[in-house]
Amino acid sequence: MKTPSGLRWGAVAGLASLTLAASASAQPVTVFDLTGRQIELAAPAERIVTFPVPSASVVIGLSGGIDLLAAIHPESRLAIEHGILGEFFPGAHDIPTAILADGATRGWSPDLAALQAIDPDLVIQWEHAGEDFTSLAEAGLDTALLVFGTEQNVRDAIRMIGTAIGQTQKVDIMMAWRDLTSALIEAGLAQIPQEDRPRVAYFFYALTDLYTEGFGTYFDWQIRHLGAINVAEPMQGWGEVDTATVVEWNPDIILLGNFEPGLHTNRIFEDEHLGGTNAADDGRVYMMPLGGYRWGPGSLESPLAWMWMANLFYPDHFDFNLRAEIAEWYPRLYGHAPTEAQIDAILELEINGESAHYSRFAVE
Repeated sequence: MKTPSGLRWGAVAGLASLTLAASASAQPVTVFDLTGRQIELAAPAERIVTFPVPSASVVIGLSGGIDLLAAIHPESRLAIEHGILGEFFPGAHDIPTAILADGATRGWSPDLAALQAIDPDLVIQWEHAGEDFTSLAEAGLDTALLVFGTEQNVRDAIRMIGTAIGQTQKVDIMMAWRDLTSALIEAGLAQIPQEDRPRVAYFFYALTDLYTEGFGTYFDWQIRHLGAINVAEPMQGWGEVDTATVVEWNPDIILLGNFEPGLHTNRIFEDEHLGGTNAADDGRVYMMPLGGYRWGPGSLESPLAWMWMANLFYPDHFDFNLRAEIAEWYPRLYGHAPTEAQIDAILELEINGESAHYSRFAVE
């Protein structure tokens, strides 16, 4: 299925041509978080603290800059520093990250004293933070909760953030883009027999121990969305898995998350056990791209991740021009056009260049 850029995005491009930079009204805003809780803001939020790691890039993409971020999760800044947003917005390197209890760099337990000193208009936190949310409420901090697991959760989170900052028009554009990309993928999958659907493993941590996402997670949803099979489906949620289990699963494709600096596909290719899987034998081990955010979790850039996976899962059926898509959508997302070298970096061409079918992403 040939999928050239341009004409197929006409409706979305028309919507995107509307004015997006209008200042948010100072009128009160009512926000419903993903648990149904109602939050009343005196005006669109101008000082936001984000605990869910993808949320920082959503705020940047919807607002067009970094000014609304009062503090972010340390792993959010790691993505910014190693991704394109650190180049587009150099000031993002200075966004405070000391918001986790005991100086932690992972997890979501808040440092209440630090948050009260920041005095944000809105805190965004995970619903599964449990009592950590209770402590935020008791501290008098307006807090909106996100729920993890499905594409609808991601869409609702984007819409909630867009409402909180007064950028609902841009949210509509993002939703139209997701809808159209999904429709194109669904149409292409209809031509692919079930026996040609690959068995896929995804590891968001792999530098030492292997952590994957099983049934009920967002990446499980994405693999299914691409018509493939998640070998970790027997697991509920996310967690650690041992090497012997992965060898038994014997995936056709292995995807590595971009959370750990220094991780390389050689972690799989050169492993005495994992190097014997179908994925390694066929050269189908890939580091996932890192753009405005990592392409593993749900974010504003998910349509690009779906196109990337479609091309690699079904190289004989899909041919999205991903470089053109990035060049077209990044100015709409972030107000900056990436160079060819920056697109190479986003797509991890240096790491993935020798993997099967990856030459299609190089400059022609």
